[in-house]
Amino acid sequence: MARRLFLLLLAVTVELSLTGTTVEAFGVNWGTEASHPLPPSKVVELLKSNGIAKVKLFDADPKVLRALSGSNIGVTVGIQNSMLKSLNASVKVAESWVHDNVTRYFNGGNRVRIEYVAVGDEPFLQSYGNQYRPFVIGAAMNIQNALAKASLANDVKVVVPSSFDSFLSESGRPSSGHFRADLNKTMIELLSFLTKHHSPFFVTISPFLSFHQNKNISLDFSLFKQTAQTHKDGRKTYRNSFDLSYDTLVSALSTIGFSEVDIVVSKIGWPTDGAANATSPSAEVFFKGLMVHLEKKTGSLPRPPVETYIESLLDEDQRNLSSGNFERHWGVFTFDGQAKYSFNFSHNPKKVGNAQNVQYLPPKWCVVNNNKDLSNASARALEACAVADCTSILPGGSCSGIRWPGNVSYAFNSLYQQNDHSAESCNFGGLGLITTVDPSEDNCRFSIQLDTSHSASQIPSFFQSWPLLLLFLLFELF
Repeated sequence: MARRLFLLLLAVTVELSLTGTTVEAFGVNWGTEASHPLPPSKVVELLKSNGIAKVKLFDADPKVLRALSGSNIGVTVGIQNSMLKSLNASVKVAESWVHDNVTRYFNGGNRVRIEYVAVGDEPFLQSYGNQYRPFVIGAAMNIQNALAKASLANDVKVVVPSSFDSFLSESGRPSSGHFRADLNKTMIELLSFLTKHHSPFFVTISPFLSFHQNKNISLDFSLFKQTAQTHKDGRKTYRNSFDLSYDTLVSALSTIGFSEVDIVVSKIGWPTDGAANATSPSAEVFFKGLMVHLEKKTGSLPRPPVETYIESLLDEDQRNLSSGNFERHWGVFTFDGQAKYSFNFSHNPKKVGNAQNVQYLPPKWCVVNNNKDLSNASARALEACAVADCTSILPGGSCSGIRWPGNVSYAFNSLYQQNDHSAESCNFGGLGLITTVDPSEDNCRFSIQLDTSHSASQIPSFFQSWPLLLLFLLFELF
């Protein structure tokens, strides 16, 4: 793993002037779905040491917001999808939320520079169906009114992050871009609301997902490589997947009459594990290409994004895997704040990228005891993977190359680390063995978890998700 300087994209507030529009800043998404999250104070140090000027949160965790106080980092606080129904139904609930999660951080000397409230986390994702959509606009309106009542409407904008699948073009041509038919009415309502309050349109652009879901999108095209085969749309030539998706969105906005709304790319990234071509070298090439592309104005974007937020700052071992095993590996830093790869960002070549003075558990691992009868080892490993993160040993993962019983040891250790080295979590019916010898192999890292006092311990329950079925086959085969 590269330990050198990691000067990512985000490093300073970047002023890019394209067709008269200013791209103000790059920021990062900071998620906390981790069994042992890096302490918020360490994360803020990491943000500041890399000159990251903006951060987007998925909730309003008081510990995180307190750590951000006085940092002068621009913050987007998030409202979880589970709250949308109650916020839609009650102005009082919205007022209470704003008081607890926004207003209190504007008071005093160490205020948090909250810029946006994000209502929901991609509530229009197609897989959600109608679960959240009926409540989004009402919730946004009530939050807006609550901000106005608190005299904060001029300081904080209300936004709704939209998913990468909220817009499309069946032909693959950006000029034919439109919003999903089931979303059209809702999008008109949302964009009318945003325009009225001078708020931008937050949206995910995902060249990685486009590459994996569209056989006509090549890896080179996704990674901004000059050798990529271009795509044509009339007289327009597209040389990368980002421009193709972005112009599809612009067409969708224009189709329903909102061609002038500001656009914020609220998520864009490239994972480093859990799928084919989800690697650190690919992620490095992608981010270098993205930065050079925007900075040098090499694209044909009619209206570039006013802000861009990278997904994601850190890996999160508790993220939902419904979209794929890569979901836990979006971080440009590992779970412990260490740079995954180098990125020479010319504007700030001397910044140090890694988190400093990180506290770990003692150097101990849990592995399979080769002196025992291992006929039941695969079943025990599955029990571990029902709770712990085993995505790296699944197909496409960085540890998928290690064979049985090495993959069993990986599963055992994952649970052992998650449970803070509890002896019980390395039992596995007598098959587990605690060792001080690092069992890591080649590029497969057997991690040691962070030393945190608030991590939750879990003893395994059996099959909980579809990846375990595949894992079972792998254990039996190898």
